[in-house]
Amino acid sequence: MIRDRTGQTGRWKKGSMFKVLPSDEEVDDMKGIHKLREALDHADAVIIRAGAGLFASAGFVYTGRRFDHYFHDFSVRYNFSDMYTGGFYPYRTLEEYWAYWSRYIYINRYMDAPYPVYDRLYELVRDKDYFVITTNVDHCFQKAGFDWHRLFCTQGDYGLFQCSEPCCQMTYDNRDTIFQMVRAQGYVPGENGALNLPEGVTPRMTVPSGLVPYCPVCHRPLGMNLRADDTFVEDEDWRRASDRYVRFLRRHQHLKVLFLELAVGYNTPAIVKYSFWRMVHEWKDAVYVCVNNGEAYAPDEIREKSVCINADAREILECV
Repeated sequence: MIRDRTGQTGRWKKGSMFKVLPSDEEVDDMKGIHKLREALDHADAVIIRAGAGLFASAGFVYTGRRFDHYFHDFSVRYNFSDMYTGGFYPYRTLEEYWAYWSRYIYINRYMDAPYPVYDRLYELVRDKDYFVITTNVDHCFQKAGFDWHRLFCTQGDYGLFQCSEPCCQMTYDNRDTIFQMVRAQGYVPGENGALNLPEGVTPRMTVPSGLVPYCPVCHRPLGMNLRADDTFVEDEDWRRASDRYVRFLRRHQHLKVLFLELAVGYNTPAIVKYSFWRMVHEWKDAVYVCVNNGEAYAPDEIREKSVCINADAREILECV
């Protein structure tokens, strides 16, 4: 989909001076983009809800060539074909567990996104009064320039350890440890967060025992600060972010607010999706925009205050 010199959108037919008319789906996308731009222009505040699909839209996929490139050895040994499954595999030793997880964390937390989706989103809202609530744990919002005081990462952070028990509500920065772990396997961190394997080097599938992290309080093994069960640690930073989000909602409920939901699925709808719908229904001047490839939806109660765009978030944000 492209724009001609007059600003109209369509596709040029090869070998022809005439433009092919856009499909019904493309027309709907164009209308949705226009309505999203209009909602952004008129909003007093923007509340962004981002899901796993935005992470994938930025190029952080857990399968295919990206998985094969970094986890071929684990795939051959244990016969799984995606990073998510590998994260739940019952490895025999902590040294092997952390070899897998250090690669996983590095490429999904410390590596730059292949596509500037988060950067484009920041360009659109940086001059607005905004807040972001997300289930993503990748730190991409911070790297794109979003103010961390305006972020609430409900499900944790790939950049944090916590006690596996847990014995206390503390988290620990893992950057130095993760970098040491990937280096110990033969990898070389490069520019823009790239993770390189020198030619002729076969990566090791374990890390040295001395790099296995243990809780400084109870000395049990550390784990990841990811919400998987009731052991998830909500530390002081998490609680402060939650409070800031609640206060932001209270301050803006009588203003023109755009609730912008990007690539949010139905794995954890109660966390934000349902609350977005409720607030849009109750707040007089609220607008709901849902961008989700194939799953954009708004209930009947808020249909007239909603814009649903069934397309990839990266493509839509690039055109706004």
